[in-house]
Amino acid sequence: MNFKLKSVMTAAVLCGSLLSVPALAEIKVGVVNYQRLMAESPQAKVATDAIRNEFTPRENELQRTQTSLKTKEEKLVKDGATMSEDQRARAEKDLRDGARDLQRRQQELQDDFNARRNEEMGRLQKSLVDEVQAYSKAQGFDLVLAEGVIYVTNGLDITPAIITSLQNRKAAPAAKPAGK
Repeated sequence: MNFKLKSVMTAAVLCGSLLSVPALAEIKVGVVNYQRLMAESPQAKVATDAIRNEFTPRENELQRTQTSLKTKEEKLVKDGATMSEDQRARAEKDLRDGARDLQRRQQELQDDFNARRNEEMGRLQKSLVDEVQAYSKAQGFDLVLAEGVIYVTNGLDITPAIITSLQNRKAAPAAKPAGK
């Protein structure tokens, strides 16, 4: 059994045992849809836009390179029959080298993109957890559950209130990657 499932089960047992004690019947429980927070918070939009803006120039450059290679390939196909053996060999080598370089650069871009996305999502997750904790404490919740909840009534779902709180808070600008 994984840690998250054990934590949810422990919280459920704890909650159930606390609710059975008459003196503690007034426990305040809330549930947060963490995926919804990640999708709808203004901070998530800022992080997504920052990453997109950072990588768009490189994506555009790769697109131009790909178009150039396609043009060279079409020229080779069209003019190949009239080229000398040496010219055709050079053109084919140029295409192979260009395709290999493009593939390497695409892989580097994907690796860099994934690393930056993970960095920003980690920062975002910490920010959201801090916000949920601050909101829960300010509103007097005794227990707030997030993942592993199978069913929750709207009365216990505090996600909309937290999204509103996040929207009211000015979204912090995304940090620039180190060395860029």
